[in-house]
Amino acid sequence: MSKPLEGLLVVSLEQAVAAPYCSCKLADAGARVIKLERPEGDFARGYDRVVHGESAYFVWLNRGKESLAVDLKQPDDLALVRRILAKADVFIQNLAPGAAGRLGLGHEVLRKAHPRLITCDISGYGESGPYAKMKAYDLLVQAESGLAAITGRPEGPGRVGVSVCDIACGMYAYQAVLEALLRRGRTGEGSALATSLFSGMADWMTVPLLHQDYGPGAPGRVGLNHPSIAPYGVYACRGGEELVFSIQNEREWKRLVEEVLQRPEMLGDPRFQDNTARVANRPVLDGIIDEVFSGLSREELAERLFAAAIAYGAVNTPADLSAHPQLRRVTVGTPTGPVELVAPPVEIRGSDVDLGAVPSVDQQGAALREEFAG
Repeated sequence: MSKPLEGLLVVSLEQAVAAPYCSCKLADAGARVIKLERPEGDFARGYDRVVHGESAYFVWLNRGKESLAVDLKQPDDLALVRRILAKADVFIQNLAPGAAGRLGLGHEVLRKAHPRLITCDISGYGESGPYAKMKAYDLLVQAESGLAAITGRPEGPGRVGVSVCDIACGMYAYQAVLEALLRRGRTGEGSALATSLFSGMADWMTVPLLHQDYGPGAPGRVGLNHPSIAPYGVYACRGGEELVFSIQNEREWKRLVEEVLQRPEMLGDPRFQDNTARVANRPVLDGIIDEVFSGLSREELAERLFAAAIAYGAVNTPADLSAHPQLRRVTVGTPTGPVELVAPPVEIRGSDVDLGAVPSVDQQGAALREEFAG
């Protein structure tokens, strides 16, 4: 089966996570992606050495790309990049604020020269406003956006354990590029797109922000519990083992009370009559749940929850995820050997997953310089 973006050329002047995430998804969908790197390589190559001596971040995000090492301060290399862009469909960049423009690779110049080109500028905080010139990385934006303030235990703010600001931004960029390609298919015109780590995370923060602006304030940190739904969180069983379970509606609440807790009298208790009441009386409710759960083993509790059709899950570690029966993997080549990566989240029924290899620095450089020679 052919891939949907076959025949498209994407040029990505990228580093770190957000832009590489976007271009990785385009490559997975069949686009030809030329990754422009510094002569020493994308600095994400040096984040760690856990995958055969290579960076886990780089291996994850750079499959299926061609690497071209360029020094854009050198006229010949800059001219080469401009020749490639003349044939490109999409140009992505996440250089420091203003850097692309100073090189003559800003969206105004490129779109004027190539009206069908889709440009996508990725920044920390956007192109206007008092933060426009600030550099930004994932943890900084987790803190700046308020995400850290609602993450973790009551004792203090916490970092989400993966690079959510980068990933969200890369997802939005990928979505926008696809929409721009559809638009170009109808109108023949490209687009100048821009997104940022901050704007992506601000969107994800909408519910806490609405609580802040229209309610009594943003929810506090509640650890491994949901701040506005109860019961929804982690509870200990006999022996200290833990399970997470969730009640989403009154039908599930009734089944929890009658079949799992076996306390039918709770259905008439005004303290638990709806979710708002249950949240307001969470300490009392949790006390009852703890009393029942403390007498049940993890296996007994899981059986009751499953029989009552109530959603639950284990509090797993990365080691548990590695052995999880639902985890799908795919083999990808790297300069130092094959790697088992997590398979793309969306399956195309009837089609095998086929992902390109991770390149070494400038692996396709000689061929690309010949292909796009002046």
